[in-house]
Parts: sequence; structure tokens; C-alpha cells
Amino acid sequence: MELFWQTIADYNTMTWPVQALIVLAAVVLTARLYLRPTLRVKTAMKCFLAFLNAWITVAYYLVSCDARAYSGVMAFFWGVMAAVWIYDAVVGYTTFERTYKHDKFAFALYLMPFLYPLISHLRGLDFPMTTSPVMPCTVAIFTIGLMLSFSKRINLFVVLFLCHWSLIGFSKVYFFGIPEDLLLASALVPALYLFFKEYIDVNFRRNAKPDLRVMNMLLLAMCSGLGVFFAATIWQQLAGMAG
Repeated sequence: MELFWQTIADYNTMTWPVQALIVLAAVVLTARLYLRPTLRVKTAMKCFLAFLNAWITVAYYLVSCDARAYSGVMAFFWGVMAAVWIYDAVVGYTTFERTYKHDKFAFALYLMPFLYPLISHLRGLDFPMTTSPVMPCTVAIFTIGLMLSFSKRINLFVVLFLCHWSLIGFSKVYFFGIPEDLLLASALVPALYLFFKEYIDVNFRRNAKPDLRVMNMLLLAMCSGLGVFFAATIWQQLAGMAG
């Protein structure tokens, strides 16, 4: 655990000016995507997401966290994500068209990366040994929010990768004492349900077996089960902090 937090401190110390610029770029590009969603802006956002994932790959895992035993595997994971966004920028699969269905939830997700350092400070941690808005889990939350708001046509491969990462990140609550990642867990379940419900509604034929109603019920049951599990874990974590 000590090594884990020391690598975070090293990352923040070396990169905080760049992190500030990344946050500013994310705010500007997201605002333009809402206000002027031209093809150039959409391509710029995809290139930014590719850069953001590559940043996590290199600056976070390969440089700052190279002392961790598993940094190479995690770097490969985020490197694949960077490659996916580069491919998407070329072929134009993700359209970044708004459906106006999940805007409120998406905006809540946009705020969550800023809650990470706040929670760290409330826990008594001091910079640089705190979580920051440009770390793997915060990048995952931001991307999930973006894809929920612009969910007309999304890359389901990215969704599956992000959901898988969310489950990995959730384990850090136990192993490394990061209750901040409970935010990621709380975002995962409703996001997972909304993504796949929309996919099922659009792509399943009415005469498919099992039918659309059964598929939605199975999806709801699965997400409810995950929700109960995460809620119990969150309650246990909060009870431990209170004690």
C-alpha cells in the first residue's frame, strides 16, 4: 500500500502542471462538443481521448508507477484504449450525437473526477499523496459520462473495456485503501444498465429469442445484483471509516 501511494505522489509531483492543462482541454473540448458539434470538434475529441489514454499508459503506468509489479499489464490495457480511439478517429464510427436521454447523469459523472482530490483531502491526505482528476479511474468516469451523453452510436468495445476497468478499480478500495474509487463503483451500475438497455432496444429484433422484454429483465436483474453488491461494500467501507 505504501508503494502504491508513493507512486501516486511521484506522478502528481512530476505532472501536476500538465494535468491542469489536460483538465482545461477536457473542459473546453466537452463544451464545444455540446455547443458546436462539428466534424472537426468531434475528431478533436477523439484525438484528445487517444492522447488521454496514451498519457495514462506512459506518464502514469510506465514512468511514475513502473515500480508496481503489474504496471506493464495496466499500461497495455490503456494502450489498447488509445489505439481504439485513434482507429475511431480515422473510421468515424462513434458519431458523438446527443440523444438527450442521460444528460443529467452524464453531468454528474463529469463532476466526479473533481471529487476525487476533495475526498482525499477530507480523509486527511495532503498533496501530492492524493488522488487527482487525471488518473485511470477518473479518466474512465469522464469517458463514461461523455459516451452516455452522446450515445446515438457508440463503440461498444470501449464500453466493455471501461466496465471491465471499473471492476478492476473497485478492488483498490480493499487492497489499497482508496474509498475514492467508490465513486467509480456508484457510476458503473447505472451506466452499464443504460448502455446495454439502449443497445438491446435498438439491435434486438422483436421476434428474437429470448424476446426484448426478457432481455431487459435479465439486464435489470444483473445490474440490480451488482448494485446490491456494491451498496453492501460501500456500506461496509463507510462503517469502517466511521468506526
